[in-house]
Amino acid sequence: MNVYDFDGTIYNGDSTVDFWKYSLIRHPLAMISLFSAVFGLTLYLFGVVTKTGFKQRFYKFLKYIPDIELELSRFWDKHEHKIKCWYLTKKKRNDIIISASPEFLLKPVCDKLEVFLIASKVDKYTGIYTGENCYGEEKIRRLEAEYPNIKIDSFYSDSKSDSPLAQISRDAYWVSGDEIIPWHKRRK
Repeated sequence: MNVYDFDGTIYNGDSTVDFWKYSLIRHPLAMISLFSAVFGLTLYLFGVVTKTGFKQRFYKFLKYIPDIELELSRFWDKHEHKIKCWYLTKKKRNDIIISASPEFLLKPVCDKLEVFLIASKVDKYTGIYTGENCYGEEKIRRLEAEYPNIKIDSFYSDSKSDSPLAQISRDAYWVSGDEIIPWHKRRK
């Protein structure tokens, strides 16, 4: 089985940031949440709140989107082209995408790609997490909870935070743009 990070790995960019910018343009009232996000970032940088706590403040913009399902559909209509070509040629139906991005955001595109998804569980109406941010070691916990005794054939990521997954994979690859190199040969 092959496992892939999403943002920066198979998606050209950060889907959460792209959806946030898309939402602010479509729903300017969501700008009100910017103050909460900046305050949350400040608290995170000073070690007062966790990354999950910061992200919950960031996701407050979701409260200002009247029809989230419609906006998700429209967003992916405009952004699906950012799925990298190399991934589309390699893709298999039993691939697992594992990401810190919200599950509600990635589910529509992963369903369309017909692949499995493990991602951060975030309420799409309030921005509140129902669990930990799916990041670093948490990715391994979530993967093993959903697929006990999984054997990862190949793992792909653009992030050092995914080193724990790279270490338990038979083969691991570092993705930089469209360049794919063995994990151990990446620039440290």
